[in-house]
Amino acid sequence: MKILFVIAGAAIGAPSRFLLDQFLRKYLNYPLGMTVINVLGAFIFGLSIGPEDNFRAFMVVGFAGAFTTWSTFILDIYLAYELKKYRSAATNLLLSLTLGLAAAWFGIYLAQKCGHPCLDFVWMSR
Repeated sequence: MKILFVIAGAAIGAPSRFLLDQFLRKYLNYPLGMTVINVLGAFIFGLSIGPEDNFRAFMVVGFAGAFTTWSTFILDIYLAYELKKYRSAATNLLLSLTLGLAAAWFGIYLAQKCGHPCLDFVWMSR
C-alpha cells in the first residue's frame, strides 16, 4: 500500500521540479533552478525524516525523491566547467552544498520544535 503514496508523491514532485526549473532558467543565466530545488528538497527531507509511515513515503521517497536531482546538479556543474565558467561551477557547488545542509538542519530543527521525534528515531535506529 505504501507504494501508492510513493507513486503519488513522485507524480507531483517530478513535474514540480520541471516547472520550477524551466521558470527560473527563463530569467537567469545561472542554473539557480536546480539549486533552489535541491535546497528545498533537503529542507523537506529534514522536516519529514522519521519513522516509516505513509506521510514519509509520500513526502520523502515520492515527492522529494522525484523533486530533487543529483544528476542535473552534477550536469550543470560539468557544463559550466566545460564552458570555462569556473566561477559559476564553483558557486553552484558551494551554494548547493552549504544551503542544502543548512536547509536539512533547519527542517530537522523545525520538526523537533513541533514535537516530531525525527532525530530520536534516526539515532536510535543506528
